[in-house]
Amino acid sequence: MPTTPPSKPDIRGRIEIEQLVNAFYERVRRDEILAPIFDEVAETDWVNHLPKMYAFWETVLFRTGNYCGNPLAAHARLVALTDMGRDKFDRWLTLFTTTVDEHFSGERAEHIKSCATDMANVIYSRINQVPDPRFDPANLSEEQRERYSRYRETPGASS
Repeated sequence: MPTTPPSKPDIRGRIEIEQLVNAFYERVRRDEILAPIFDEVAETDWVNHLPKMYAFWETVLFRTGNYCGNPLAAHARLVALTDMGRDKFDRWLTLFTTTVDEHFSGERAEHIKSCATDMANVIYSRINQVPDPRFDPANLSEEQRERYSRYRETPGASS
């Protein structure tokens, strides 16, 4: 009788957030592109960084308010020290989404990947002073184009 593999759990709380963050940063620390940025350029203090990331993602996903910090400023200070180009953010996002997909599935897992994508786009565009790629009309899905056209037709919508 064939057995079906057990499905992956969704992210339910702090325990899963810690599992995700630990697995993700283990991957980052082995990555030939990102490891030097974290270890040599930013000189990341992992003992302090990991609990901050637990609090950050717990706040993002569960709105706990436990995170105190400024991710934009933390990344902006690195611009003078190393290349913080799109390829670095895409690599970070690939490692993050791969880690989520390997460990979790469900509504919260999808939501955290969406939040990570938004965060990567915002931080990249702000620290590099370039337009946010999410707002390029060429990147809109058909559904987004339809919604935008309806918005533009609404009386009182700004032009």
